[in-house]
Amino acid sequence: MKREFRELLRERGRTELPRVLLAAAECAPLSKTGGLADVVGTLPKALKKLGIDARVITPYHRCIKDKYASQVEHMFYFYTNLGWRHVYVGLERLELDGVVIYLVDNEDYFGDKIYRGGMPEGEQYSFFCRAVMDVIPNLGFEPDVIHCNDWHTAMLPMLGHTQYPGQIQDRAKYLLTIHNIAFQGKFGFDFVQDMLGVDAKYYTPEFMELNGCADFLKAGCVFSDRINTVSPSYASEIKMPYYAEGLEGILNARHDVLTGIINGIDKVTFNPKADPTLPARFDRGHLKGKAACKKSLQEQMGLEQRPDVPLFAMVTRMTEQKGFDLVACVLDDIMSREDMQFMLLGTGDERFEKFMAAAERRYPGRLCAYIGYSETLSHLVYAGSDFFLMPSRFEPCGLSQMIAMRYGSIPIVRETGGLRDTVTPYNRFTGEGNGFSFANFDAWEMRDTMRLALECYRNDEIMHGLIDRAMQADFGFDRSAEDYARHYIWML
Repeated sequence: MKREFRELLRERGRTELPRVLLAAAECAPLSKTGGLADVVGTLPKALKKLGIDARVITPYHRCIKDKYASQVEHMFYFYTNLGWRHVYVGLERLELDGVVIYLVDNEDYFGDKIYRGGMPEGEQYSFFCRAVMDVIPNLGFEPDVIHCNDWHTAMLPMLGHTQYPGQIQDRAKYLLTIHNIAFQGKFGFDFVQDMLGVDAKYYTPEFMELNGCADFLKAGCVFSDRINTVSPSYASEIKMPYYAEGLEGILNARHDVLTGIINGIDKVTFNPKADPTLPARFDRGHLKGKAACKKSLQEQMGLEQRPDVPLFAMVTRMTEQKGFDLVACVLDDIMSREDMQFMLLGTGDERFEKFMAAAERRYPGRLCAYIGYSETLSHLVYAGSDFFLMPSRFEPCGLSQMIAMRYGSIPIVRETGGLRDTVTPYNRFTGEGNGFSFANFDAWEMRDTMRLALECYRNDEIMHGLIDRAMQADFGFDRSAEDYARHYIWML
């Protein structure tokens, strides 16, 4: 155990590190739709290295059954009350990479999509919250800290502290991590009463009411012992009305327990020196393999075979949140004026998908739009591109810019959230920096930043320095795990 942790524990009259149960709607590699799953799948492994017994509880989704059913051990089942419903709860156990994962089974709720949307999704995760509360006393594992993630599990602290007085669920401390404040789980009070039997006295602005709705995420912000989000800058931003989506009041009121912990990436999965998906391997200081990856990417995507042309790339959802409206505004301007290539991998709003398909026809051999997603292709895009564009309107953390730097693709980002915290803009006077950034959500400012990147591309010394510093940055999860460990201990 680290000396720092021993001292923190001694201050709290304890000798043992806390036991932690992470509750989340998805967990990589079992189930995944986004970055949340990566965090939940990677954090417990990093915590284990520190000596913390961290386990996961997540729904037993159909995608998990299809792949892992033969490895799962049945623990027990019972029936619980979800309002007037008497519903089945099965608990299965899976150990993966040394981490214990509890799977909550109910085919009616988790037999198809991870997220059903609207009221059906609200019922899915109301059931999951109730099931988690009711299985905890029977796990043979009493958590000191229950680590909740986003609105799907944000009702756990409220239920634990109001409906289970004096029991394990009430004695536990609760940490709520906000991965994206734009999604809050808003429903009618009659729905919450029907599902979870929440006392009507809590249907007020002091507790869970927001704009006439019962807000699951707000309830979590009120009743959690600590709150964090996934970057320090985002923790500051969500106290402002522009970013807070209506929760600025409670977050400012609880600013003393609100912090930001930057996410990390899995350095084993994302490692250009050993990545089995790449046609050639490379590492910092030995970039011959990166040139081979660029050639392979150009060949596969129908781009002109030119090693000297700068290749810009995006792996993204084509939405306004990701800044794709900025891209649509200036793409023709920069493509018509500059000698460059552009590669997109992703899906999104129909209007943006059509725009990119048309752009591909306007710039044959220079622009490629792969409308869809391929994990293998994404690795090649990171490895084969020269610049990686992320002009997000807001970005709680962002993982793509970290992965891009790991593969020597220089990020160009808007200064928001985790993008600001991980990308140091190039300084032409000092030579410092590992990427490029622009401050305002403005298409022409983004275009000018891309042009600065193009100028630097033509200078081998500058470009090699940028690549070296980008690949040198350490965005592994070990540092994040230490920050979470401190939070867990502070909560004891």
